[in-house]
Amino acid sequence: MVIVVTGPTATGKSDLGIFLAQRLNGEIINADSTQIYKGMEIATNKVKDTCGIVHHLLDEKSLLDEYSVFDYQKDARMIIADILERGKVPILVGGTGLYINAALFDYKFEDKLNEEYDGLSNDELYKMLLVVDPNTSIHLNNRVRVISALNYYKANGKPYSEKAKDDVLLYDTLFIGLTTDRDILYDRINKRVDKMIEEGLEKEARNLYDLNIKTKAVMTPIGPKELFEYFDGKVTLEEAIEEIKTRSRKYAKRQYTWFNHQMPLVWFNVDYDNFDKTCDEVLEYIKSNSKFN
Repeated sequence: MVIVVTGPTATGKSDLGIFLAQRLNGEIINADSTQIYKGMEIATNKVKDTCGIVHHLLDEKSLLDEYSVFDYQKDARMIIADILERGKVPILVGGTGLYINAALFDYKFEDKLNEEYDGLSNDELYKMLLVVDPNTSIHLNNRVRVISALNYYKANGKPYSEKAKDDVLLYDTLFIGLTTDRDILYDRINKRVDKMIEEGLEKEARNLYDLNIKTKAVMTPIGPKELFEYFDGKVTLEEAIEEIKTRSRKYAKRQYTWFNHQMPLVWFNVDYDNFDKTCDEVLEYIKSNSKFN
């Protein structure tokens, strides 16, 4: 049995994942594409206290490393096999839906194809994607996912937007999604950004800026690149912070669209005033739909 805990940003995935791992003899596999890298603890909202639970693919790669969905697929499947062999429960936790599906469903990615896209603008790449996948829901500025979708088409001969219709699930899996009212979620996102600033996001981003590290690992998460604009003198600090909030809210909206079209989730509405209640509801669902009792 494999368990997935996912949902939009700021819904409490990490806390639920740890709760389930504690009660189901589980180990967590990070499924957030930005938390794989070291050096951006605040920007990626990396879990601060793992409560003694083993976390895989967390804080493992340098910001200078290239790491693709193809790499994640290979690594995650090896880890899943190892955890299952040891009689424990793999729990994938994170909001990068493409990584989760790549690990769990039987489809292929071509390795090392990204070089051919060097020099092409986001608009040019998106036009290429529309030719092979006119129904795509991927945003034109999400370069990583656009390239992944192009690679998926090359490897499988079908559009990425149609993959969920006939993909084969490799493992007995329960898909858990955390959700809440949009206004509540957006308020939580805004407050979380404020907290990230209080915890030192500006200093963390300044260090990357001074080191002139602008790799995919740094420019993908929301936070550093917006503050780079401030360091360049193009916007005020207040404007940069507001842009972080705006892009984070838009990202959450895109996540909902992706999850609803691409993943067979059972949604649970989060009670933030009594998160233990939400955890217990999810645990009861898992026990009633699996071998756990």
